[in-house]
Amino acid sequence: MELLDAYCARIGYTGPRTPTLDTLRALQQLHPAAIPFEAIDVLLDRPVLLAPAAVDAKLIAAGRGGYCFEQNSLFQRVLCALGFAVEPLIAQVRWMAGPEALHRPRTHMVLRVTVDGQPWLCDVGFGSCVLTAPIRFDLTAPQSTPHECFRITPQGNEHLLEALLGDDWLPVYLVSPAPCRDGDYVMANYYSSTYPQSHFRHDLIVARSTPGARHALLRNRLTIRRADGAGERRFLTADEIERALAEVFLLPVAPDWRPVIERAAAAVWDEPVR
Repeated sequence: MELLDAYCARIGYTGPRTPTLDTLRALQQLHPAAIPFEAIDVLLDRPVLLAPAAVDAKLIAAGRGGYCFEQNSLFQRVLCALGFAVEPLIAQVRWMAGPEALHRPRTHMVLRVTVDGQPWLCDVGFGSCVLTAPIRFDLTAPQSTPHECFRITPQGNEHLLEALLGDDWLPVYLVSPAPCRDGDYVMANYYSSTYPQSHFRHDLIVARSTPGARHALLRNRLTIRRADGAGERRFLTADEIERALAEVFLLPVAPDWRPVIERAAAAVWDEPVR
């Protein structure tokens, strides 16, 4: 099946296939609801392959999710096939981290999409705080999305994305302006999936953002942030994690995932629970 047909079927998009802002907004809202964020292959010591055929086989044909390099490389190819002008960028993650985040490498893929001469930040691969609408790169005022309000602030020649949670603006990531080459992502993907201190090597991390709520699983902790501001958090057993992966995150749970699930269920939280 041709990429656009297969992708639109996967996310449930039936609208026009024209490179307009309305199309971009519709795709960016549907994608994170249909294709969850996950890096289970890393926990299974399987390579994360970025070749288009491998990404399509996993995220589209197999009904799996993926992390940023898989998600946004797929989104980039879809947008280009629709006729959008797309530039791939890289960012340094600051989300839910302390001062040590300032020294992290750049390991997050995002996209800059130009529509009618205006640059938009697009990202369908950032887990529990993924953008569910494109936001203007060249505005500093707060911008609403179907979920949180976001803002972009220039920092030198880079741009800091922040999200408003409650009364607090929290840093999400710092975007570098220069377009990336494929090799930049190959290196960042290798680091994220193989470096011993990469959190993807240790933690079960799954997320899905629907119009009604954000769902996030970190180890054995399931957090739900609803669009109306209500939220809940609970800790799951191994059987409950397996059920959540299938029913909340819509993943095709395989028998060989069970050791990963049991390790997550046994996690002991020795840091403050946020």
